Parts: sequence; structure tokens; C-alpha cells
Amino acid sequence: MDERSHIDAFGVVLFEAARAWRQELDRRLRPLGLSQAKWRTIVNIHRAGEGITQKALAERLGIEGPTLVRLLDRLAEDGWIERRECPQDRRSKRVFLLERAKEAMRHIESVAAGLRQDLLGDLPPDELRICFQTLERVRRQAEDLE
Repeated sequence: MDERSHIDAFGVVLFEAARAWRQELDRRLRPLGLSQAKWRTIVNIHRAGEGITQKALAERLGIEGPTLVRLLDRLAEDGWIERRECPQDRRSKRVFLLERAKEAMRHIESVAAGLRQDLLGDLPPDELRICFQTLERVRRQAEDLE
């Protein structure tokens, strides 16, 4: 492949690698009874910290507010999360993980660590470092375009 072909294919390969990674993680997490939408939501609440607003969570997940509301309704009905009014703004809701989700997070993190090892464990550390730096730079540049 010449240099121009690498540039042209970069986005496609990036998208397909991310999709394949998510699909395999989804397959490994299926025994928890969580769809990809649900486990991604739980992970993002966990990473953002307890009490993230619904608006901020929708932005992190890249979905519209009404879509998130339906998803959060299902998670709340199944005992994964709870929503509370924001003391500073009663129109805003904050999302908190319940114990069931906190326990699931420990399993999710373990499964994710195993997948990372399976996918990245054979890569030379220097190649992995360069790949990470490159992806991080592309991410920052994309965010600067906004």
C-alpha cells in the first residue's frame, strides 16, 4: 500500500477495528444480560463519576436525549441505575449506578482487561505506544475542528 492509500483507508480501518473490538466485548459480556447499549451506558456513568447529568451522558454516548431517556428508563426498571433531581436545577436529572451495576462493573472491567490482552498482548510495546500516540493526536485534532 502506498502512502496515499494508507491515508484514504485510515478512517475505515479505525472504524472497523473499533466495531470489531466492541462486538467481541459485547459477545463476552452477553452472559451478564446486558445489551451493548446498556453496558456502554453503565461504563460511561462509572467513568464519568456518580451523578453525571443525563445531558452530559447523552453527549458522551453520542446519542440524542430522547433515546437516552428510553434507555435509562429500561436500566432503572431493571435495577441498574437510579435518576435523581439535580439540587441546583430541578429540570436536570443526575444518574447514579445501583449496587447491581457496581458489581457488574467489576466483571466488565475484568472481561475488558482480558480482551485487551488478547488483542494487544502480542504487539511490541514500541508499536503500541506509537499507535496510541497517533490515535490520541487524531482524536485531539478532530475535537479541535468542532
